[in-house]
Amino acid sequence: MPVKTKYELPLGAATREAFGKALVELGRTNPNVVALDADLSKSTYTAGFAKEFPARFIECGIAEANMIAIGAGLASAGKIPFAASFSVFAMNKGFEQLRVTAAYPNVNLKVVGTHSGISIGEDGPSQMSVEDLSLACSLPGFTVLSPADEISMIELVKLAAAHVGPMFIRAGRPKVARIYEAGQQFTIGQSVELLEGSDVTLIATGLMVAESIRASETLAAEGISARVIDFHTVKPLDREAITRAARETGAIVVSEEHLADAGLGVRVAQMVAETHPVPMEFVGIHNTYAESATPEQLLDKYGLLARDVAAAARRVVKRKR
Repeated sequence: MPVKTKYELPLGAATREAFGKALVELGRTNPNVVALDADLSKSTYTAGFAKEFPARFIECGIAEANMIAIGAGLASAGKIPFAASFSVFAMNKGFEQLRVTAAYPNVNLKVVGTHSGISIGEDGPSQMSVEDLSLACSLPGFTVLSPADEISMIELVKLAAAHVGPMFIRAGRPKVARIYEAGQQFTIGQSVELLEGSDVTLIATGLMVAESIRASETLAAEGISARVIDFHTVKPLDREAITRAARETGAIVVSEEHLADAGLGVRVAQMVAETHPVPMEFVGIHNTYAESATPEQLLDKYGLLARDVAAAARRVVKRKR
């Protein structure tokens, strides 16, 4: 279970719920915002938009590929479409359409994948999207966002609507810790340094940001000073923050609720190799699919808790020395 921390991390709303709230707010201020769903509007929280703006909501049924193509067409016609489904369906079933109808023509389509990672829980591996970040990042021209809490999700959805170009936004099913206070400012492509540190940098995205904050306190009690950075933007990466972290702390741990072979960690490692090579460790899902269990059991079994981040930090600091 997560360790207790001196940093206040109250439980907030799920990021999928925050997305639904932000979408309704956008609908009230921008008549060009439209929403599409694939028979999961209650789960993705687009149901609120559908209720308030029925003429601007398209229910595509269980046909994710069609939903992506329809959304791309609406974007080509000047609308700002948000196409939502479970990440595993939107990205895996819709990938060809994402490539051909969104990425190649560089249209202004926003794809929102909810129920990402293994924290979806008992629904099992067929519903768990552990490849979505890598698939989205592989699409030329795509911007990829992975908010850590409800505040960052709401603000980043607003920025997504103003941003011109195709985009993937990752959301989760469970309620997550609230990292930010209302009014926090975000910039696409610019990470947020949450805690200062000089011995190791903990880079994280999504729900692993809270675990990294908790890990930093454990490390502090052992005399290890850990910098914590929230990489809410997975593509494009904040090159300056990565380079500075490597030079100033000399060791990096990247944590994500995603396959470690192909997600944020790989992208950070590529940049570290280009700029300032240092020892690195990777906390993620290692070359496997998960099982069906509660979110808490899964995060425990597959090593996605604060204790695992702290253990990786100890290893990388030892290698640095």
